Amino acid sequence: MEALERYIHDHTEPEEALLQELDRETHQRMVAPRMLSGHLQGKLLKLLTRMIRPKRVLEIGTFTGYSALSIAAGLEEGSLLHTIEVDDELESLAQSYFDRSTVGEKIRLHIGSALEIAPTLGEEFDLVFIDGDKREYPAYYRMLMGDEGHSPLVHSGSILLADNILWSGKVVEPVVARDLHTQALLEFNRMVLEDERVENVIVPIRDGLNLIRIK
Repeated sequence: MEALERYIHDHTEPEEALLQELDRETHQRMVAPRMLSGHLQGKLLKLLTRMIRPKRVLEIGTFTGYSALSIAAGLEEGSLLHTIEVDDELESLAQSYFDRSTVGEKIRLHIGSALEIAPTLGEEFDLVFIDGDKREYPAYYRMLMGDEGHSPLVHSGSILLADNILWSGKVVEPVVARDLHTQALLEFNRMVLEDERVENVIVPIRDGLNLIRIK
């Protein structure tokens, strides 16, 4: 498998120098660097963004900014990415890389709860990347779909990308009562599957990506 993974990396568009630097710094400074999207997923996000051609994008969970930079690299001129991070200690690191990037002017970083901030942005999003607190995934979905008493934040044709949807395989293992992360992801996946307003497919890249299209 190691040789196959190396082949995949070697035959995928090379990682930009700035993203390589961000990857290294994230691994040096962060307690959980595996939260970073990384080369393959970053390229997938960039290509999907180019294909979808969104004008307005929402990212829930910035971390150190790798995925935001990848999405922004796929955006056309005049398009904008709003990215929301709950941990204010990550703000300066992510913003420093946004400032150094040639696509940084397409990114607006917000610090706080996505459940509180996203409805106040006054936008309807063509693309949403969900990578925040796994325990809040069902609440994110209800918020985006307009099931929380406010207008929907997405429309027919919008694409939702939910990351870490397989949670290291825990979604198919017995779930302990205190494991709120796995319980929430199971609920999220079930909500999506049973929602007639959407169509979806789970792609087993890294920790699983649920691709959802609003009908």
